[in-house]
Amino acid sequence: MRKFSLLVFSLLFVLSASFAQETVKKEKKTQLGHTDQNKFRQMKDVLATPNDQHAASGAPGNQYTQQKVDYVMNIRLDEKTNYIYGDEQITYHNNSKDDLEYLWVQLDQNMRADDSKTPLAKSEGASAFITPDNFQSTYMKQKKGFGFNITSVESGGKSLSHFINRTMMRVNLPKSLKPGEVFYFNICWNYKVNNSVRDGGRSGFEDFPDGNNNYTIAQFFPRLAVYNNVEGWQNMQFWGRSEWALEFGDYDVKITVPADHIVDATGDLQNEKKVLTKKQRQRFEKARNTFDNPVMIVTQAEAELAEKGRSTKTKTWHFKAKRVRDFAFASSRKYIWDAMAVNINGKNIMAVSLYPKEGNPLWEEHSTRVVANTLEEYSKLTFDYPYSKAISVHAKNQGMEYPMICFNYGRPKADGTYSDRVKSGMIGVITHEVGHNFFPMIVNSDERQWTWMDEGLNSFVEILAELDYDPNFNTGNLPKDIVRYMGGDQSNISPIMSQGDYVKQFGPNAYTKPAAGLYMLRQTIMGPELFDHAFRTYSKRWMFKHPTPADFFRSMEDASGMDLDWFWRGWFYTTGVSDIGIKTVKPLYLTDKPSQRITDIIKSNPRAKAYFDGMGDLVYFTDKKEDANSKVMDIHVEDATKIPTYIYSVEFNKPGELVIPLIVELTYADGSKEKISYPAQVWMKNDNKVTKVFSSTMEITNIKLDPDLETADVDTSNNSWPKKEETKFDEFKKQIKG
Repeated sequence: MRKFSLLVFSLLFVLSASFAQETVKKEKKTQLGHTDQNKFRQMKDVLATPNDQHAASGAPGNQYTQQKVDYVMNIRLDEKTNYIYGDEQITYHNNSKDDLEYLWVQLDQNMRADDSKTPLAKSEGASAFITPDNFQSTYMKQKKGFGFNITSVESGGKSLSHFINRTMMRVNLPKSLKPGEVFYFNICWNYKVNNSVRDGGRSGFEDFPDGNNNYTIAQFFPRLAVYNNVEGWQNMQFWGRSEWALEFGDYDVKITVPADHIVDATGDLQNEKKVLTKKQRQRFEKARNTFDNPVMIVTQAEAELAEKGRSTKTKTWHFKAKRVRDFAFASSRKYIWDAMAVNINGKNIMAVSLYPKEGNPLWEEHSTRVVANTLEEYSKLTFDYPYSKAISVHAKNQGMEYPMICFNYGRPKADGTYSDRVKSGMIGVITHEVGHNFFPMIVNSDERQWTWMDEGLNSFVEILAELDYDPNFNTGNLPKDIVRYMGGDQSNISPIMSQGDYVKQFGPNAYTKPAAGLYMLRQTIMGPELFDHAFRTYSKRWMFKHPTPADFFRSMEDASGMDLDWFWRGWFYTTGVSDIGIKTVKPLYLTDKPSQRITDIIKSNPRAKAYFDGMGDLVYFTDKKEDANSKVMDIHVEDATKIPTYIYSVEFNKPGELVIPLIVELTYADGSKEKISYPAQVWMKNDNKVTKVFSSTMEITNIKLDPDLETADVDTSNNSWPKKEETKFDEFKKQIKG
């Protein structure tokens, strides 16, 4: 037993301080007042006021509403010209309590149109290299012809008044759309598909030396913007970074492509017998009941044979999806296709991969297995995956997500070899993009406004999924991974709670810092059991709904019974850093002699004298070794061997702005260690310093803060006692002495 109760001594210090205050005369002077700036103050000054749609608990309110938008589309992919043609019938359900005069439609492809303002909004000099095509478009103003061509907008056979404002189109309604009413209209359009390798982009096509293309198509149709009681119409322009706010609805989509293409998309295939061969259908049926290893639907040999042909005929693939917020598809004759089943609480979900031979052997080995693992692990922490499948499609330079389908990079060299970095990058991006099915495809946050609500939450759960797939996986999203960013130039850092278009250092801000913070919240502050219940509560509350940051913060506190305002305020609303240090370590000794200070108090204060006289025998602390009397406690303790002979008063300081848990590791003379975790509330009364007393029957040879790098401490040079230099010098002296 190393520790010994020192309550009597603590009480003595408190009382002596109290008596001292009575005897000290203070000068009276006028002082300026101040507002409450305590790091633990509540967040009522920054969070939106709760209402009947977003309740104070963080749950949807009893009057919560959201719009619904259904699409029936016919899509044609022209492989010769790389154009997509489409017509869509849109059914807009006004479930709000407001009259709507117009609808806002997103035209994301216009971001790359020849008259786009996106390039003009960037500050950039001449790059070190550039492709001839980009040189012509940039410096010779050669037009590329991208962007939507809207050929008609009509309702009931009559043209609808509309106005295109860059990436947004306002559709003016013939009359106000009342609450509960439905409006039907049609849009016909086409656009030139960008080469995602040469032109960039979140979707597009990659062309291969063999003359084939891999089409990964998204943001390809005019989509309704969100209307709610938080933003009204979310009609902020798409500048290319901050993603989308979208409404849920039902989709009925027919996609016409060359007959030798393999296609998969959001939703369930409706005409399997028409587009798949008998052998492919048999293999897929087998995959539906195979849980250990992927089943090949189209083998590499079959894909290599297909890529040598060029069918002049077409096939139409028919997909339907319910309660999704978007739609995307992939198409190519180069695809190898494999799949396996995943059991999510008794329901079989299909994990699927499509990839050209250029992705092998890496993709055949890992892609579908990673998809399956992701569905399992995310479902544990959130809710059972509600869709029928999740698809991973290989695309050279992409990492993008859509309901049930995502496009992912990670390509071996031409000879099939690959580095560990390529492998882990591929596993990481598949986990991340498949994980986006949960955030924001189901928990449908406003990506245009709050990037971290989908990227950050997703990156956090991604950590747990990756470590389950490979316990040694380097996630890059742990607290220790954010230290360099947080400790960097403050003029180049934005708070997490910043709109995505103007965020500085977008990756660390929107992905790593939120993920690392939530990991710290789970592992260090709340504990997995409490955190997981609260996180699952938030996720289930906001399935298929539109949460705000306040809904997340409030739900986590509501379901856990923990006041976390100090954490949200510091980690999400500021760019403050974590930094705690050991300022002083002072040995203390037991004695029967009161200090001069206590003696003076007793002499000058009758109340103090009466109090001490009534206390009987007392034991005192001293920092003077010559006054030590280690035997003073012997007569008071039954087993004198348990009396601590080593007592240390340690003052911790906090150069960093953030309040975080104080994690102390003590190392004893026999090499054993003890870790003590003090909650962040240890800083409530004094934001600058905290003093703790440690006692033991054995010498403490080392004190270390945050030994496992749990708190993103930006400066660990002040985390140890004795300091490393002193320890090395002591070792040197021992060697000399020896």
